[in-house]
Amino acid sequence: MTTRFGAVALCVVLAAGAVACSSADDAATPDTVDADGLLGQDPGDCIVVDMAVSPEKIDLMTDLAQTFNDSDEATSGDECIFVRPQRKSSGASEQLLRDGWDEAVEGPLPVVWSPASSAWGAVLNQQLTDQGDEPIATEGEPFMLTPLVIAMPEPMAEALGYPQEPVGWADILRLSRGPEGWAAFDHPEWGPFLLGKTNPNFSTSGLSALIAQAYANTGKTEGLTVEDLDQPQVEQAARDVESAVVHYGDTTLTFLNNMYRADQRGNSLTYASAVAVEEKSVIDYNAGNPDGVLDPGEEPRPPRVPLVAIYPEEGTLYSDNPLITLDAEWVTEQERDAAAVFVDFVQQPENQERVLEFGFRPGNPDVAISEPIVTGNGVDPDQPQTLLEVPEPEVMVALLDNWDEQRKGARVVLLMDVSGSMGDIGDPDTGETKLDLAKRAAIDALDDFAAQDIVGLRIFSTDLGPSGTAEFVDVVPVGRRMTDNREALATAIRALAPTNATPLYSATQAAYEDAVAAFDEERINAVVLLSDGVNDDGETGDDDEQLDSLLAALEAGGEGRLTQPVRVFPIAYGEDADLSTLRRIAEASTAAVYDASDPTSIDKVFAAVVSNF
Repeated sequence: MTTRFGAVALCVVLAAGAVACSSADDAATPDTVDADGLLGQDPGDCIVVDMAVSPEKIDLMTDLAQTFNDSDEATSGDECIFVRPQRKSSGASEQLLRDGWDEAVEGPLPVVWSPASSAWGAVLNQQLTDQGDEPIATEGEPFMLTPLVIAMPEPMAEALGYPQEPVGWADILRLSRGPEGWAAFDHPEWGPFLLGKTNPNFSTSGLSALIAQAYANTGKTEGLTVEDLDQPQVEQAARDVESAVVHYGDTTLTFLNNMYRADQRGNSLTYASAVAVEEKSVIDYNAGNPDGVLDPGEEPRPPRVPLVAIYPEEGTLYSDNPLITLDAEWVTEQERDAAAVFVDFVQQPENQERVLEFGFRPGNPDVAISEPIVTGNGVDPDQPQTLLEVPEPEVMVALLDNWDEQRKGARVVLLMDVSGSMGDIGDPDTGETKLDLAKRAAIDALDDFAAQDIVGLRIFSTDLGPSGTAEFVDVVPVGRRMTDNREALATAIRALAPTNATPLYSATQAAYEDAVAAFDEERINAVVLLSDGVNDDGETGDDDEQLDSLLAALEAGGEGRLTQPVRVFPIAYGEDADLSTLRRIAEASTAAVYDASDPTSIDKVFAAVVSNF
């Protein structure tokens, strides 16, 4: 199976209604500056140093670049320097640098690449080598640091003996394997152990967690080899940890926001027992700001149950946010020299102290760690005690290839709207309809499912079926694995055509209840709902009653939420989609809603949704 490294900056709708254009591969604060960074400014006759910067630091890097550009230090020889950062998530930029960067679409080719972690540089170089190209990622200079931690609700960490007793991936493995779950620690009310972990093909924290698990399973802290990964006990340990996963995803924001909403309802201990995130996310969460951004007028409210950052005793990795000057054919010697001047500038102590404002640790070891990285915020400035070595590039690729086989399987229903409005134009440039675009995106997304996943296709509208009275039809029933079902799904999707009205509420409730009835405890169980309009079943007067019924069914989790969690991941498709209601549906099932109000973005959004499985 082909491993996907690509991702894009995607928009997830947060609890307060803000749209967070978060990195698809970085557990990051959503951007609050123009996505083009300084692209709109005139560099004059200066040497231009274009940068591709991961989203969690675009605000800070843009501000530092502006300060630098206006300073007397912005010179190289007799030439002035103009640094121009633009936002590019790590996975997206890795894919573009590997497969080809279209400047007309993506903006200027970078001189300096700054992903969230040096690990992405290793992956890029190996993949370039594998396809017969020269590596281009040099060893970068760390800009700011944040370690991967295991974030746990404080009572759960204390149940494991933390902080008196060290806790690590061995404990996660033991909990994942134990059929008793938290009952083994005298807390049966907490149910099974549930792990939140992002997709390592998209997310830096997911990639770091995968590396850390592998080291823990081999007992090493450096020198990880492909042969180590192939050991039967290492493979089994990896599968066992994955078996406890709630679901995956493109960003940790989904987990943090869902946990925070559960906390406000008083049941945060039943959503996830632990989440692999970066230290910075724990600081934000405990400040009452789980998504890392405050809307105008929003007052942070600390959680009832804070998170504790556990630094695994086996060791962990830093997201080091390197500044990598690319050794690529499009980078001139003059640009490399100019980049070195800017790298030196951002390492100056007064500039390094600024990273603390964002909850990160300075990359310059001479700058002291201080607020907000203090124990009162659930983190430990004296940790981590053991750092893990970033594996060799070929080991990184093997890790990701193995994960594709070891990850938890999924049982997913694709619930697609085929109402009449899906026949409206979606891309004026090509004349393709919204349904045309959605069909192509859905077919492409089939390749992102694992071979062991079980996926079915259900369509909804009115007057469907042989009798012409059904509101939904199972075009491809859920049952067979993707190895046997992929082509049948693709063929069925190609044949879809727009029909009548949009019975959104009743169709979603039926799909959810059917998924609960057929729940597979060995898999992630979910419904992916794509809709381009508001509820319209041809009847009048019962919309509110139907919505209340649907939300009640989704929220009925209660005792069932621990044993039969089925999540609904809606895609709000097109400008007329009922985004606010779809958000409520996602939140009621502790999932996430994805915004594809621009129909031409549906391929990227579909890929992000499937990253949950």
